[in-house]
Amino acid sequence: MVDFEWYRSFINIYIHNSVSEAAKTRIMTQPAMSQHLAALEAEVGEPLFIRKSRKMIPTDRGKELYSQLAPLIESLEETTIIFKAASLPTHSVIRIGSAHEFYNEKILPQLREYKTCTISHFGTADVLLELLKEDKVDIIITSKKFQTPGIEYMKLCDEEFVIVAPIQLEILKDTDNLKLKEQWLLSQDWISYGLELPIIRRLWRGHFKKRPVIRPAHVIPNLHMILKAIENGVGLSLIPTYILTNSMNEVKAKVIFEDLKVKNELYIAYKTKHKHLPEINNITKVIRENTKTIN
Repeated sequence: MVDFEWYRSFINIYIHNSVSEAAKTRIMTQPAMSQHLAALEAEVGEPLFIRKSRKMIPTDRGKELYSQLAPLIESLEETTIIFKAASLPTHSVIRIGSAHEFYNEKILPQLREYKTCTISHFGTADVLLELLKEDKVDIIITSKKFQTPGIEYMKLCDEEFVIVAPIQLEILKDTDNLKLKEQWLLSQDWISYGLELPIIRRLWRGHFKKRPVIRPAHVIPNLHMILKAIENGVGLSLIPTYILTNSMNEVKAKVIFEDLKVKNELYIAYKTKHKHLPEINNITKVIRENTKTIN
């Protein structure tokens, strides 16, 4: 007899193309997730995935099963949410944790849609996680996915960072030579969010395959203030495109080397015990709808 949990595990493996990622999503061990898949394949009588070194590729039978199961699983989970929500106490106040910049651009404009009172907290990903673990916030927007028992993560969106420079800065002409481009960038004054060069290190590793040898001229832990500093001619930095859309003064700053981009994943996180609360579900839904296109 097929266990319903086998189906849920199969759906997650299909979505993530990975047993390990599916296990993280369901807060299970990888062996347990593999056991679910093996049991379902034994029941079906044929493989549902082709195992690659880093990816699970669904077979035709796997694709067929997913197309049949996905709407059923979704319907069952929605029914469960509605059923549980009816017997749960309501929260008159929801406490939200986020970075200042994301809150200002994406949460603040939608507050009236939340249909509940809110208390907002700001901080880094590490700080926000501690607040969530200690039940000092109910929901956080975070760029880090920590494996913590009792906490669930839902992928929200990808934020894209681009290099922004003062408008008057003369840019390297030979932009096809990657080595020259790196040398030119290293010779500039950089403004960083932190001493450990967050995002800047990701850019260097992704495009130049090495660590950046940069000592930031200024460290400013606020992206809006970094953008203002760039516009004042202080230096260059990496800024998310959604901030540029609303805040960049194009007379004072410009995006350079548009091929050198880096993406950062954002997640919504909450306590598993609160996942069926109507207020949590409503706020999560509003945030996700308003960040489908984060540019």
